[in-house]
Amino acid sequence: MHAPPNDIGALIAQVARLPGLGPRSARRAVLHMLRKRALVMEPLARALARVAETARDCRLCGNIGTEDICPICADPRRATGTICVVEDLSDLWAMERGGGYKGRYHVLGGTLSAIEAVGPEDLRIPALVARIEAEEVREVILALNATVEGQTTAHYIADALAPTGVAISALAQGVPMGGELDYLDDGTIAAALSARRRL
Repeated sequence: MHAPPNDIGALIAQVARLPGLGPRSARRAVLHMLRKRALVMEPLARALARVAETARDCRLCGNIGTEDICPICADPRRATGTICVVEDLSDLWAMERGGGYKGRYHVLGGTLSAIEAVGPEDLRIPALVARIEAEEVREVILALNATVEGQTTAHYIADALAPTGVAISALAQGVPMGGELDYLDDGTIAAALSARRRL
């Protein structure tokens, strides 16, 4: 069996680095794109180039957009007195899919982890504390994954925010231990959000 040409092999290697794809899935995806170059590959290449050029982190919440302030933070209809803290962008998007939350967000960029040497300074926790003071926030909802790292991070944030006097709540029923928001259905997320509890 012959190996694919260098450029195609390099493309397969890049696609295989995406989450959920291994070498076999990457080969199938690349072969599909090659067979449908005009319909799939060329539009995908243009979209990737556009996003690579225009995507930027929101300077307020850490969401991704095409401006310095993301559409959620720029929307005057979003409640400004509530901030929902999430681990990553996929969790923010999962919350938005549920449609039950109308406030603003704060993306941490991960969770505390002694094993991976991730400390508070590696996350956007200091930026969260600054936002609480600057934006007159009344409630912080900790919508972190129900993992050991997620719960450790939630407790750390609750302690860090205690001096501010802001109300702190967390997602309640519907989120199983070990569960991640991105894999939950919209109804479960909505139920957990509406039944949040004080920490």
